[in-house]
Amino acid sequence: MGNSIQQPSAGITLITTPELWLEGEAIKQLHTTATLPDISYAAAMPDIHPGRGYPVGAAFFTTQLIYPALIGGDIGCGMSLWQTSLKTHAMNQAKLIKQLGNLDQPLSASECTSLWPDIQPLQQHNYASGTIGGGNHFAELQMLDTIYVAEIAEQIGLNKQHLQLMVHSGSRGLGGAILDKHIRQFGHQGLIADSEAGKSYLTQHNQALAYAQQNRELIARRILTNLRAQGQKLADISHNFIEAACIHGESGWLHRKGAAPATQGLVVIPGSRGDYSYLVQPLDTPTALYSLAHGAGRKWQRSACKGRLSRRYTVEQLSRTVHGSRVICADRELIYEEAPQAYKSIDSVITAMVQAELIRPIARFKPVITYKVKTEKK
Repeated sequence: MGNSIQQPSAGITLITTPELWLEGEAIKQLHTTATLPDISYAAAMPDIHPGRGYPVGAAFFTTQLIYPALIGGDIGCGMSLWQTSLKTHAMNQAKLIKQLGNLDQPLSASECTSLWPDIQPLQQHNYASGTIGGGNHFAELQMLDTIYVAEIAEQIGLNKQHLQLMVHSGSRGLGGAILDKHIRQFGHQGLIADSEAGKSYLTQHNQALAYAQQNRELIARRILTNLRAQGQKLADISHNFIEAACIHGESGWLHRKGAAPATQGLVVIPGSRGDYSYLVQPLDTPTALYSLAHGAGRKWQRSACKGRLSRRYTVEQLSRTVHGSRVICADRELIYEEAPQAYKSIDSVITAMVQAELIRPIARFKPVITYKVKTEKK
């Protein structure tokens, strides 16, 4: 393991390497959050970066209290990976972009049931169903670049002759509405989990979690339908949620904010829109509170990106990557905020977790087309 596992203070674990860049503000937020009442343990992933008061890329364990503000507004945000029937040798990038069309308009409940009768839309369908959303959310067609464990790749149906589809999205406005209501009533304080207020939040939280999972399914189905392709879901995990857990013999609540669960099977970990993504197998270890990195992690604050990059890159240049992939993003601010340069190298994040013996890489993918937003922001 070397020095990839650090314990800067009692109850806090940090997964990193000497080569990995960590922002001081993120570490400060980690320590501050770890001092909240009833937080027994905290673990920071190698993709940790500053959030709105709390670090993104971390997990926190409590025994009695739950902290909705720590999870944030995008409850259930996560990643899914699909194997598609689209053949790589027949791939025409321009044609695929045209077929994708515009995915920005929400699907109605009637559209969902008409197109996919096997999906029963949840009651919260008015929260932009079937849409990706802003920020770092995206959908991406990918090529299988490297297979590290052939047995597992074959077992789940990964096919190098066909494209893969990755979807990164969450509960859209539903999670934000739940958090806003909670903040108005209780501020940022923790709730006793078995109190009426705690039970009410957990019920709403679970609804948003289910909605986020269904929304990723709808996005994938929508893309596959537009591309006249079939698909099989290989993995789906959320990385903003609370769950009951037992840590070091204690029963309580595990809060993950930008951290993937290591207890739900294979995990897909994306890089930036111009970098590789990985499918990994979690290893059975409580070292990082049964959690993993959820992505590459931001290197720059959003507000700093355009100033750093606009003199060096045009929007058109940022719409093409070093892998020859294309980025569909009509929001001129967002394309700078989400530029690959604003993120850490995904390989550095994966290396830190491998050295800490948290994961075993199964496969690596490179981007072909990344869809963020087609409608130009006015």
